[in-house]
Amino acid sequence: MKGIQFLVAFVVLALASSFSSASDPSPLQDFCVAIDDYKSGVFVNGKFCKDPKHATADDFFYSGLNIPQNTSNPVGSTVTPVNVDQIPGLNTLGISLARIDYEPYGQNPPHTHPRASEILFVQEGTLYVGFVTSNLDNKLFTKVLNKGDVFVFPIGLIHFQFNIGKTNAVAFAGLSSQNPGVITIANAVFGSDPPINPDFLARAFQLDQKVVKSLQAKFWWDNN
Repeated sequence: MKGIQFLVAFVVLALASSFSSASDPSPLQDFCVAIDDYKSGVFVNGKFCKDPKHATADDFFYSGLNIPQNTSNPVGSTVTPVNVDQIPGLNTLGISLARIDYEPYGQNPPHTHPRASEILFVQEGTLYVGFVTSNLDNKLFTKVLNKGDVFVFPIGLIHFQFNIGKTNAVAFAGLSSQNPGVITIANAVFGSDPPINPDFLARAFQLDQKVVKSLQAKFWWDNN
């Protein structure tokens, strides 16, 4: 009987642990403004905390997200993040924001956010968006979004956006982490430093090794 109770307790604790790690930890105080000087604060979730008595309104403020960004690059888009690096007061709050500018036929290439789900709002333009579920299904969910439309990308799944209109497009993304991170698939696989063994990639992607080496020789643009 004790063995069964122990097993049940173990399972419950394991589930509780998995749920607690599914998003940023809940803060145990009103705020924890991030600072870089370890001599002046306490280390919490990747950042040091400023003494709350020294916090100011500027610690919770960012300006300029209304400014269109230059999209003259190989992918035709630019992401402007507003996370804990831009707003120190976001530390431990579990949210962040981004603006994405797209030129006509520009794209935000397939990528993932390892620490956040994303909700995308289209302010201007028409976007073709989608995400792919995990193995074994690899099911593709897509939608054409117009001005005022909203779409959600679940945490960790590969997703993308493509401006299919003839004019510039603008979207805003809310993310469920102060530091969601981004892994652009092609950049990570073919643009890693040092390069991944081309023999391995050739077999993994069922490509000729010459094709793999050609891809690895390209300059992979980071639009973030």
